[in-house]
This record gives sequence, structure tokens and C-alpha cells, in this order.
Amino acid sequence: MNIKEDLETYAKVEEGKSFSDLTTLHIGGSVRYVVYPDNLIALDGIIRILKKNQIPYKMVGKGSNLLASDEKFDGAVIRFDRHFNDYYIEGNEVIALAGCSTIALSNACMKAGLSGLEFSGGIPGTVGGNVFMNAGAYKENMADILKEVLVYLDGEFRWLSKEKCDFSYRHSIFKEHRDWIILAARYDLKKKPVEEIASLMSQRKQRRLSTQPLQYPSCGSIFKNPQGYYSWQLIDNIGYRGKRKGDAMVSEKHSNFIINMGRAKADDYLNLIQEIQEKVKESYQIDFVPEVEIFNWPEKKK
Repeated sequence: MNIKEDLETYAKVEEGKSFSDLTTLHIGGSVRYVVYPDNLIALDGIIRILKKNQIPYKMVGKGSNLLASDEKFDGAVIRFDRHFNDYYIEGNEVIALAGCSTIALSNACMKAGLSGLEFSGGIPGTVGGNVFMNAGAYKENMADILKEVLVYLDGEFRWLSKEKCDFSYRHSIFKEHRDWIILAARYDLKKKPVEEIASLMSQRKQRRLSTQPLQYPSCGSIFKNPQGYYSWQLIDNIGYRGKRKGDAMVSEKHSNFIINMGRAKADDYLNLIQEIQEKVKESYQIDFVPEVEIFNWPEKKK
């Protein structure tokens, strides 16, 4: 059996895909395999095969916070969004699998009269990806409502308490341990009237529609907010609203979004990010840190 056939023992495997197919930015080079496990046993088998054959792998949800280079990734992308997308509501607690859409989950909790996930109603990612980066909005984040996280590590499945996940602003322990795979999250929410939750989510949806360039491919907010500043203000102050390299452009509507105007190249996109970082450093002596994950680049380029 070849490697693909070995993997197909456990999951559907696709070839001929690229990161431009797998990310909301629609940028990135080809991928050797895309693998879709449908249960934990299958995932364990897939990881063992990849490690045995020394094939690198990358977990990708909806690819909404990922900038991949245009180079080939000679490895496997493992996706949970087809099968690992169930959720379970028990009293005030919600368990959601890693591939579950955060937007779908926030709407389900709203209908159940559970409050806490309203801030995530416009975050276009999966539970796993949003736990990984401790995603947030409106001065709230995932760590505020998480109780524990189910993880695959060292060939075992373990629940890690929130306190062991080292959450901080757009950070978690999983960024230091890329081989730890997030499988599910348990949230501790609060009961509130459905109408109150729905009203808040509707207001925030209208705000997103009016302030964000949602009609263009992007990976959301590019930079973390430095202490005491909003990222968009710094970008405006250095004169980069509307700045363009090829088809990568700083949005006129919200300058902390860099959008793909059609056929943007990964190099153009990254060069624009790095140019903004340099200008902000020169003007404010601030290290401008990206939120977006930069993947499959030579170290000297990142």
C-alpha cells in the first residue's frame, strides 16, 4: 500500500488542492494531501501514519486566520469541519467539537437562551481555531467562557482545564505545542432571555456589515491591538489605508483588514504586512504583531 492508500483506511483523502481552496483569503500553494477524519480513532490512525512516514501535517478549520505561502506544502492538511462539527447542550454547559462553526454555535446557544458566545457571532472560524488563538471581539474572548479543552497529545486524549491552557490576548499554550490537537471545547454559559441575546447579536451583525469589507476575501483583523492603541488607527496614521501591492490591499473600509482584490500573491500580502510593521515601528517604536498565522514560509521571510 502507498501512503495515500494507508490514509484512506481511516478517512477521505483529496489530492490536487491548494491553500487558496482551503482559506478564506484564497491565497496559497498546493498541498500534498487533504484528509477528513470522521472520528477520534480515525484521527489517531492518521497521525500515526503521518509520523511513521515523516510527513508534516497542519490542522486547518475554515482557514479564516491563515496566510500560507505560494510554495507547495509537501504534507497533509487535516480538516475537521466536515465531520467534527457536532455540539451538545447540557444545562448551562455546551460541548462543541473542534470543526463546529463558531457562528453556528453562537446562534444555537442564542436559541437555547444561553449567553456568553454573542461576541463570536461574526467570527468566521471553527471552535478549534478560535480556541487555538483565543479569538475575541468587543473586549471578550474565548477564555472568558471556556471551562476545559479536549486535546490529542502524545497519542492520548486528555481534558485540559482552562488554567492549563495559558490563555492571554490572542494566545494559548497550543501555539507553543503545535502537535497538540484541539478536539473539543466545553463552555460554561449563563441563562438569559432569547430576545436579549438575539438583539445584541443583531446589533453587532449590523455593525460588522457597516464597518468591515465582508464582500472581499480576507483573514479578518491582521494585527493585534497594541496596548493603548487600536491597530486601525496606527495604520491610518502612517497613511496606509487603501495602500496596495498587486491585488493585496489595505481596506478602505477598515484598515486592519488586508483584502484580496482578485489574484493577490502571498508574497504581496506578506510584504504589505511587513511594510506596515516597519512604518509603525519607525513612527511609534511599537512591535506590531500579526494576529494572522503565517505558514509554510522560509524563516528569513517571516
